Amino acid sequence: MEPDADTDDEADIGTTREAAKFLPTSYDLETSEQTLAHYEAWAATYDAEIGDENRYAQPERCAAALRATATGPDARILDVGCGSGLSGVALADAGWTDIDGCDLSPAMLALAAETGVYAELLEADLNAGLDVADAAYDAATAVGVFSFGHIQPAALRDVLRVVRPGGAVVVGLNDHYWDEGAMPAELDAIEAEGLATVTDRQHGEHLPGAGIEGWVVTLTKAGRGA
Repeated sequence: MEPDADTDDEADIGTTREAAKFLPTSYDLETSEQTLAHYEAWAATYDAEIGDENRYAQPERCAAALRATATGPDARILDVGCGSGLSGVALADAGWTDIDGCDLSPAMLALAAETGVYAELLEADLNAGLDVADAAYDAATAVGVFSFGHIQPAALRDVLRVVRPGGAVVVGLNDHYWDEGAMPAELDAIEAEGLATVTDRQHGEHLPGAGIEGWVVTLTKAGRGA
C-alpha cells in the first residue's frame, strides 16, 4: 500500500527534525571558523536541543561548584563562552547578580542578552586572548567551552589572568574531551608552574539525555585576594 499524503508529510517533518540536530557533529569541529559557523546555525534551536531534550546538567553543576568556593554574592563573575545564556541563568539562580559574558558567536550573544542576567556581553575568540584587564573579575566559569574545535586548553591561562589572585575558576567539560588528555595535561602544567591550584574535581552528568558525562574542575588562582 502506498503511504497517504499525511504519512509523507510526517516523514518529511521527521527527516527535517533529524537533519536539524547539531549535537552529534559538535565533537567533529576542528577550527574556530567551523565552530563559529556551527553555533551561528545552531542558535535558534540550541536551548531546545541542549536544555530541553538532553537536559544539560553542567550549568547547574558549575554554579554549585562556584558556590562551594569563597566567592561571595557580590562577586563580579565572567561567564566564559556563555553561549545562549544557560550558564549565566544558572549563576543568577544561584544568587549572583554581577555577571558578564563573552562568546565567539554573535547569534548566541543575542540569545544571552534576552535572558537579562548579564551586565555586559562581549564578542571574543578566547583562543586569540581576552581584551580584558588583568584581575578584572572575582571569579570565572567556563561551561562546556573547552572541547574539540572550541577553546583550546592553553586559553585557560588567559581566563586565570583576568581573575583576581585567590579567585576561583570553574570549568565544566565533557568526557570526550577530558579523555583526549590535553586538558588534564594543561591543568597539571598550570599547577606545576604555580599559577593556580586545582581544589576540586567532580565527575557526573554532562548531557544525561545523550548519555554523556563530564567533569567539573575548580581552580583557585595563586596569590591572595583583596
